[in-house]
Amino acid sequence: MKLLVTGAAGKVGQAFLPAFLNEQRFGGWEVVALCHNRAIATDDRRVSVVHGSMADEETVASALRGVSHVLHLAAVKESPDLAIDVALKGLYLLLEQFRLSSSGRQFLLLSGDCVVGHIFQDYAAPITEASQRRAYPGIYALTKVLEEVMLEQFGIQHGLKHTILRAPWIMEKDDFRYAFEMGEAQFGGPPWETLIDSETLAKMRDVGVFPAMRDANGGFLKRSFIHVDDLVEAILLSIDNPDACGELFNIAMNEPADYGRISSLVEKNGWGSPVEIKTPFHSNWLDNTKARKVLGWTPAIDLEGLVERAWNYRREDNDPRIVWYPG
Repeated sequence: MKLLVTGAAGKVGQAFLPAFLNEQRFGGWEVVALCHNRAIATDDRRVSVVHGSMADEETVASALRGVSHVLHLAAVKESPDLAIDVALKGLYLLLEQFRLSSSGRQFLLLSGDCVVGHIFQDYAAPITEASQRRAYPGIYALTKVLEEVMLEQFGIQHGLKHTILRAPWIMEKDDFRYAFEMGEAQFGGPPWETLIDSETLAKMRDVGVFPAMRDANGGFLKRSFIHVDDLVEAILLSIDNPDACGELFNIAMNEPADYGRISSLVEKNGWGSPVEIKTPFHSNWLDNTKARKVLGWTPAIDLEGLVERAWNYRREDNDPRIVWYPG
């Protein structure tokens, strides 16, 4: 068997590749990593690298040669020129050539909860795989909707065996702590300037507070997250799994993260003083029941574990913080 991984040098790809290579079940597999402009840190002889753009037909053909499974991780955020190449033209080329391949067995796509609008859209019940796609504004969310639909249609029109894993905000290392930083170099989420007046924000930055956000109804905001290690485990369980073919799975923590609980944990451990912030966002719950039942997957890292890992993580000089995508 041979697995093609796009975006292998990204956040998920860097965590996935060593986990896959160390998994006994995939001991005889080869891996092809398709990379545009990043390097792959591995000396494993089973891994070969193809450099080039997914929007180039010859590059795609070279990367797909002899491939039985594809894991499509590559993504671009809020860069329309690149997003169209990766999410639309690139994905179409991959799918069209893969469906015609005699060796093709399964195509896996990593999608995101942006397709259901996560905190931007209001849902009266937990968000399941049957919930309507209601993306928030922006090219990234739009392209993820189009990716899901394109892959589903290749399954319907051509019988292509596929699996979609829909993840919320993916955390690693100290990401979760950094997501709440009030500084100007903000990591993800709407800019603080859109929620807090400039004078108040300046004072918060001087003191160093923890933003305990409230939702549109006045309760503490609740939203779903996933640690990259738990996501990788779900991917491993989906590869070459007949029960996963033709299916969409929500891959999230068992319960959404409650910003009230987060602020209590941060304050309890002396990591910051919470300050409540009103927002127009909606509390939502990305339901992972289907993944737990069909894949036999269970996330190992709960909210307490996510907080503990993030606030206790200390970066070495050779471990710089990387913001993988702009926006």
